[in-house]
Amino acid sequence: MSVFELLSQYGGKYMLALLTTWKLTFLAFLLALSIGIIITIMRICPIKPLRIAGDFYVQIFRNIPGAALLIVLVYALPYLNLVWSYYVCVLTATSLIPSAFCSEYLMAGMNTIGAGQIEAARSLGMTFFKIIKNVVLPQALRFSVLPMTNLLVATMLTTALASQVPMNPTDLTGIVSYINTRAVGGVTAFLISAILYCITAVFIGQVGNLIDRKVRILR
Repeated sequence: MSVFELLSQYGGKYMLALLTTWKLTFLAFLLALSIGIIITIMRICPIKPLRIAGDFYVQIFRNIPGAALLIVLVYALPYLNLVWSYYVCVLTATSLIPSAFCSEYLMAGMNTIGAGQIEAARSLGMTFFKIIKNVVLPQALRFSVLPMTNLLVATMLTTALASQVPMNPTDLTGIVSYINTRAVGGVTAFLISAILYCITAVFIGQVGNLIDRKVRILR
């Protein structure tokens, strides 16, 4: 089938799949950012067990394949009487893995903060959490805009895991399988999904560059 034939017949399905991918990407990135911030605070806090737990979390989810994690969530958790919907399993898998990389990017951003700022905050009597909230975290986020932009793109690509489970509505990768089981979409079906992925990634990159130019700390 040609591109025009596919779009005329499955254009609505492609748009629904694109919206599903966007929704999964947005929710997964918000969860990953939230978890990443918490894990990063644990990794730099003065309580050693929390530091160890934070480092352990990063080492686990930074190195586990997304498909393997999804298989555990979908097929292993029911043995523990934890049965989650396919959507929740995909969202969890696409959040936990990026959260580990988010923590690494934040740690790199924190390393750019001068030690004098921390000492000045301590001399003012600020507690650990106040220093993190008012001094460290805002600057770390500003330094990490471009890495976080790349993480958002990577999160979008990770949502392709949804194609491995019978989720409805499906994502941009899953729609290819849907079409090829009903028609001869072939490579053209993949091409349309790839173009939609690329357009979204370029848009995210442009927005990330704009934000970086606005919040960048000049030295």
